Parts: sequence; C-alpha cells; structure tokens
Amino acid sequence: MKQGLSLRVSQHLALTPQLQQSIRLLQLSTLELAQEVEQMLDENPFLENSMEEAPREDFGLAQSDAPVRDEDRDAESMGPAGQDYAAETGADNRNDTESPLTGQDDAHDWEGDGTHDVAPDDGEWGGDAPARKNNLGDEGDADATELARSQESLASFLHRQALALRLSEEDTAALRFLIESLNDDGYLEDPLQELAQGFAGDDPELLEELVHRFTVALRLLQSLEPVGVGARDLGECLALQVQALPEAAVTPQLRRTALRMCRQPMDLLARRDLKRLMHLCGDNEAGVKAALALITRLEPKPGRKFVDVERNVVIPDVIVVKVGRGNQARFKVTLNTDVMPRLRVHDIYANALKQHKGGGREASNTAALQQRLQEARWFIKNIQQRFDTILRVSNAIVERQKNFFTHGALAMRPLVLREIADELGLHESTISRVTTAKYMATPFGTFELKYFFGSSLGTETGGNASSTAVRALIKQFVSAEDAKKPLSDSQLSEMLKEQGIECARRTVAKYREALRIAPTNLRKAL
Repeated sequence: MKQGLSLRVSQHLALTPQLQQSIRLLQLSTLELAQEVEQMLDENPFLENSMEEAPREDFGLAQSDAPVRDEDRDAESMGPAGQDYAAETGADNRNDTESPLTGQDDAHDWEGDGTHDVAPDDGEWGGDAPARKNNLGDEGDADATELARSQESLASFLHRQALALRLSEEDTAALRFLIESLNDDGYLEDPLQELAQGFAGDDPELLEELVHRFTVALRLLQSLEPVGVGARDLGECLALQVQALPEAAVTPQLRRTALRMCRQPMDLLARRDLKRLMHLCGDNEAGVKAALALITRLEPKPGRKFVDVERNVVIPDVIVVKVGRGNQARFKVTLNTDVMPRLRVHDIYANALKQHKGGGREASNTAALQQRLQEARWFIKNIQQRFDTILRVSNAIVERQKNFFTHGALAMRPLVLREIADELGLHESTISRVTTAKYMATPFGTFELKYFFGSSLGTETGGNASSTAVRALIKQFVSAEDAKKPLSDSQLSEMLKEQGIECARRTVAKYREALRIAPTNLRKAL
C-alpha cells in the first residue's frame, strides 16, 4: 500500500452559534420574540433598549457591517483566549454566507464581530429596528395587551355583586369559595359533596353542615349575573336562563316545554331529533320547534365574555396598505414598528471594556466580557435579519397575490412555499419558519402568512384554482342558501363544477369542516 498526500477543496455547512440563533429567532412568534428580548436584556449587560430612533442611512445594519480597523483587530488578538475566539469566529463567518437562511441580497459580512473595540455607531446598533411601542400612538395610552389585562374577570364581577348581598360570615365565605371554584365558562365542575369533603375530612356532622352551606351558596350564586353561572352541566345552565326569561317574552307553555327539553340528553337537541323530543316533552311538533329555537338563542357558556382576551390578541408583523388609485394603485408592505425591538450596545460598558487592559487572572474575565459583547452584537444583527427576511417574504407574497388584495379571497391563486423560496434564493424550510405564527394586516383583515399559500385544483379550462379560493366560494354558497333547504356536499360539488372547478364531494366536506360549517341537517331551519 502506497502512502501519499493530496489537497482537496470542499464546501460544507456549519451551524455556527450565530446561525443557530438566527434560525431560532426566525421561527419565533411576536410574543415569543418579545419574551426572548426581555430575557436577553436581563442576561446580557451590554444590551439595552434604545429610546431614540436612529436614521437607517447613518446607523443600523448597514453601518454595523463595516469592516473593523486593522488596529482594532490587532488589539483583539492580543490574548490567547481572544486569538482562539477570533479564529473560530472567522471560520464560522465564512460558512455563514453559504447558509440557506440568506440569499445573495441578505449575505452579511460577519467580519469584526469578535472585536471588543467600540465602533463610532455602537450606541446606535439596531437603530432601524424601533422598540415595541403602544398601538395607540401616545405614551400615556395602553396597548392591546394592557387593555386585555385590565378586563374584569368573571370572579371579580361575581365578587362585586356578592358585596350587595347581606349574608352571614359563613355564607359569605361559602359563596366566595364557590365563585373561586368556577371554570372559565362559568360552570361548577366539582360536586358540592367533594368540595365539602375537602374541609370536613372524616367528621360527618361537619360534612353535612358544609353541604348545606354550599347548597344555599349555590342558589345565591345562580341568582347572580350572568344568568346561568354556577350551573353543574349544560342542561342546568340552559334551564336557568329559560327560567330567567321575562313573562312578556315567552308563554307559560313554551317555558314548560323548553324546561323539559333542557332535562333531556343534550345529544337529542344537537341532532334535532324532533320525534323523540315530542315524545319526551309531551308537546306537538310546533311547540318543540319553538322551544328548540328558543334554546338555540341562549348562551351555553356564561363566562365566555369574561375570558381574558389577551390570548386572542393578534399583532400583525407586517402591514399592507393601498397606495394610489386606478391603474396606478399598488400595495405597499411595511413592517409593524410596534413589534420591532429597538436595541443597541451599551455605550458605557463597551467603552469601559475597550479601555480596560488586564493581565493574569483578569485576562479570562476580560475574554468572557468580550464574548458577552459579541453575543449582544450578534443578537441585534439577527433581530434585524429576522425582520428583513419577513419583509422580503411578505413583499413576494403580495406581488404574487395582487388579485387577493384587490378582489378578496375569491381571487386567491395557488401558491406553494417552493415558489417563494426559489424567487428569493432561500431554503423552503426558511419560508416555512417565516410564514408560521407571523401575521399580515390587509384591507380584508389580518391573516397568517400561511393563509396565502394553498394547493391547486384543476379547472375545465386547464388552469388551476387555489384551495383558499374554493373554500371562500363554498362559504359564499352556504351563506346564500335557503335555510329551509340547505345545500348538501354533493350539491356544493356540482355548483363548483358549474364554475369550472373540479372538486369531489369528499373534498368539499373537508373544506366545509375546515370552515367550521355544520352539516346539512344542523343547518336546516326548523
């Protein structure tokens, strides 16, 4: 066997720390990014919020990519730790330009990130990424999240009503305990016996007394607003609301039939089994239909309106507005500055680290601080790169879905992730991360970026129709149907064929369920 030496040139992708952080930040939602920024601000002393916005042409990402001066690079490589770290950073930076995360336009020069020197713009890093401000424009106003937090809860609303009741100390405590035991929908899930058992233990006399106290407190609770609160099940909740209806709004016979119907299994009401309900309630078909119509207008979840709305707040990442009129009209895509963190490197700490030249034991501490400064700069740059990528993808989506922004969902065209990835020179997985949990505010509402992607269905003319447009068409057909003769899935399929769209009945059923449209028997008016 003959030995020899040979040289070979090859390329490979290395997931450097800054690249891993960039990928992780890209897939975070707006709320998750805000939490990540807060955590980074707490952990890294070199990172701070900037209250002043710097102009992009002087500061920000473009200026931060300027090459480091030779004397700064020499100063950085003085110590062994700094030399090794700079060498590792240089190797990592060469691989970053080969990442599928960025295209040719997004390729950033990472040279100089390892230095602990302070460039003239260190106090303005990320100036083009404004801080999270309130959505109302004035500093004294609260944003949507603060408004959600200030909403009164169901428990506090009930406690406030209980203050008007003149009760003994024991009854007040029992009522307060039951209020705190309600779930978000306003139901008391635990039986009174079990609630009392937790206090009484093995004492039967105390258990009996507590059950009596809780029974009285439950009647008081069910007399409070909203009507139906404190019910143990759906039937009891509906019955409480039927009993509370004024005499002028419902006849005695209708009230009796409705109360009997509330005591029956709920699946009979869901299926609208009129024959079975007529037999169980002892009323004719007209009376059962009237009672069923009355029950459908009641609130099955009394505590629904008190649920914290913060979980439903959707903050758009990009905003699309129409500019111009007529043939000159176009759609402008801008980032939502309210969700963009405005960060910068702390001037004082960075300058102090630059001027400090320690040896011996202090050398390791200095190297650690240099690394923290490097992490702050990486974080700022990755934040900006995240929003730049979101903006590029959003612009590409708007360009391909112009008809949607002009005519609505019916004009949506088929679009897949690969088309945007090929156009921008990014990887398909990157487009998937960008379009997940990112939202766009449009003239027709706020939608997740994934909403603009959809598979294609064949047409009679040989073209393609977007599945999103087909769902919108199905929704339009159902909204215009005759309530007494609702359209079946087969009829919807035939109507789509009349529009030139080939869509099987099972596909129609799948789209209908995705739109949360009830089947034919449940949509039929009584």
